[in-house]
Amino acid sequence: MSVNENLRTPIVCVMGHVDHGKTSLLDLIRGSAVVAGEAGAITQHIGATEVPIDAIAEKCGNDAMKDKFIVPGLLFIDTPGHHAFTSLRSRGGALADLAVVIVDINEGFMPQTIESLEILKRFKTPFVVVANKIDRIHGWNPKPGSSFIQTYNSQAEHVRSALDTKFYEIVGELYNHGFNSERYDRVADFQKTIGVIPISALTGEGIPDLLMVLLGLAQKFLESNLHYTADGPGEGTILEVKDEKGLGTTIDIILYDGTIHKGDTIVVGSLGEPIQTKVRAILKPRALEEIITEDRFEKVDSVTAAIGVKLSAPGLDDALSGATVKVATPETLDSVVEDIKGELEDVQINTDSMGVTIKADTIGSLEALVNELQKEEIPIRKAEVGDIAQRDIVEVSAIEDPFYSVMIGFNVKLLPDAKEKAQDANIKLFMNNVIYRLIDEYKDWVKEQKAKSEENISQMIVKPGKFTLLPGCTFRQSKPAVVGVRITGGSIKTNVQVTNDQGIVVGVVKGLQSEGENIKEAHTGMEVAMALEGPTVGRQIKENDVLFSNIPEKHAKILEHELIDTLKPDEIDTLDVFLEIKRRENPFWAK
Repeated sequence: MSVNENLRTPIVCVMGHVDHGKTSLLDLIRGSAVVAGEAGAITQHIGATEVPIDAIAEKCGNDAMKDKFIVPGLLFIDTPGHHAFTSLRSRGGALADLAVVIVDINEGFMPQTIESLEILKRFKTPFVVVANKIDRIHGWNPKPGSSFIQTYNSQAEHVRSALDTKFYEIVGELYNHGFNSERYDRVADFQKTIGVIPISALTGEGIPDLLMVLLGLAQKFLESNLHYTADGPGEGTILEVKDEKGLGTTIDIILYDGTIHKGDTIVVGSLGEPIQTKVRAILKPRALEEIITEDRFEKVDSVTAAIGVKLSAPGLDDALSGATVKVATPETLDSVVEDIKGELEDVQINTDSMGVTIKADTIGSLEALVNELQKEEIPIRKAEVGDIAQRDIVEVSAIEDPFYSVMIGFNVKLLPDAKEKAQDANIKLFMNNVIYRLIDEYKDWVKEQKAKSEENISQMIVKPGKFTLLPGCTFRQSKPAVVGVRITGGSIKTNVQVTNDQGIVVGVVKGLQSEGENIKEAHTGMEVAMALEGPTVGRQIKENDVLFSNIPEKHAKILEHELIDTLKPDEIDTLDVFLEIKRRENPFWAK
């Protein structure tokens, strides 16, 4: 079997939590190119590292691999982390064909590990899990560059046992998140079971196994997705927009289909109308050993997918990271512009008349944030790409609902004039570069604000209260009447009107005393002396009468519909009896 010339190199994204070894892994893969220094060695692209099949075969010590696999190698996206994965898309899906989720075997799952898994689930992208830093297991005897099985079998029994314990904790975590997994060499079907590969990005142990598994996955599951037309119009995704000395604004792209030539007309996604421009220069990095020289780039006339390159062209200032770049001919120009315009309109989301306002740094990030907010049933009023500007704050400050008069920003800057305006308008800002943290911060804040609001409302609202006039405890008949009472439901406060069981107001509580001390409130079970202004005992009220706090209709409506969850069982029972009394004559009272 030989490499199929119509198959492009599969694109691999490395994801995972900060400090778990993403950069170390990519550096290790890159580093061997300097050592090899020969044809077929690893090639440095803009924003990507290409590992040809020859280099993988050499790394694995298995020359026969070159004939076993038909894919030309692997292209690793260098921008580490899940952020790159969500930002980089092609044809509405993820740009990466495969992903590697890297986990520190000693620390286990962390927030960004979980977020990475959620993203992969959403994009339905094949992936493997790498359990990194096996060299840090106590007593580990490293075998640099060897396969995992070789190094594992050479370890002492207690070291193998320690690794197995940590390894199966990771398998357990994956199960908790809905994935069946097992050590890669024990997996029969990689479509049903996630392969977990223990490695050390420091010593290179397990790296041959990782490259072999990724090649196998690409060959088995991706072949139909990797076909491309070499002479078709180039299509890619913007990794980064940069200002290069002597070149002006340039775009670093991953070209995943077709070819781009110098002089081609390209259409580039932007915050406004798609940019139409001509390619002035195509720049590739020089060989790794030469990259430290000032002239870092080599100008070429054309490039074919899959490759990472830098494009220089006029008018790229407003180009958008994560957006599509596509070659257009005079015949296709209008339709290409409409396609890219439609792609951007899809993410300028106005989903609800009311809701939060969100901004993110790229299209992919915005889509990921929108998706997570919708899962949490948080309505979105407006969603856009770009930094937070003064006009955003002005718009948000006009929103009356306090829970939506907020600004949520993912991986964006707060521009100086916007910062000043936000402070003046007292706008709550939520800014983070981890989506789940952003959402949790907002949810926690809403919960806290609601609790405060309910507390304020409940302090002002007349709460349900019921009491009985105790027999033989009339200390004064009127002006005011002073009687002994037992609170049998809810609570009674001073200055509250009271009604009888016909719903007729009979007086106002002017004072409460317990054991000779004045109190402002009496609760269920308490027996207190009550001063009642208005009634005369024996006329409007009698001993053994059951009386109630007179709850105003507006208060009753709030208690029944908004604060019911904050009431105690005896308060709910008392409210139900009071509502029943009031609704005998008017069934719609407080509804």
